[in-house]
Amino acid sequence: MNGEIEGEFKRGRKHRYRSVTHTGSRKGQGPKWIIELRNWLITAVIIFAVMSLLNIFVFNVSTVIGHSMQPTLYEGEKLVINKITLSFAAPGRGDVIVLHDPSTGPDRKEYLVKRVIGIPGDIIEVKEHQLYVNGELADEPYIDTQIEDSDFPALTVEKGNYFVMGDNRHAGASKDSRFFGSVPLSSIVGKAEYIWWPLSKLGTL
Repeated sequence: MNGEIEGEFKRGRKHRYRSVTHTGSRKGQGPKWIIELRNWLITAVIIFAVMSLLNIFVFNVSTVIGHSMQPTLYEGEKLVINKITLSFAAPGRGDVIVLHDPSTGPDRKEYLVKRVIGIPGDIIEVKEHQLYVNGELADEPYIDTQIEDSDFPALTVEKGNYFVMGDNRHAGASKDSRFFGSVPLSSIVGKAEYIWWPLSKLGTL
């Protein structure tokens, strides 16, 4: 009899211990909605951090302001800018790039979108309102008129620099290397690779 009573006592004590520990564990976790909110916040922070890093080092979205790249790009169109490509390859002739505006004055913008016309060592010249690169007439299927601004004599693009122009060759339509000179690689933010808006122009540049 004593053995049976002792057994029941031990079983009762174990049951009470399990109940207390189980209840304590549930209290420590808190209500379900708090756990879900915490998990959601952690996920949001991770996504924000990843997107921020991608925006800083890999790509970002830029909106075209102005008309200096017409007829290729029009104001309000949105571009995907590839930043990381400059870590592996220098800009090439014909690339559309985004750069820090090197000019000064009240009309200075934070960024410009231009096309690379000359790379280091190239000889650039505008003669009789036509562009020559290394003595040869440049093939520019992206323009819709000859250069209406004044000619300029031949110049050699310095080492580490790039000569850029807007695709809009109408008089006074583009502020570019014809006015502020060639730009260093450090001023180039990235290569404009895609138009993603409007959808009617979705595609690569």
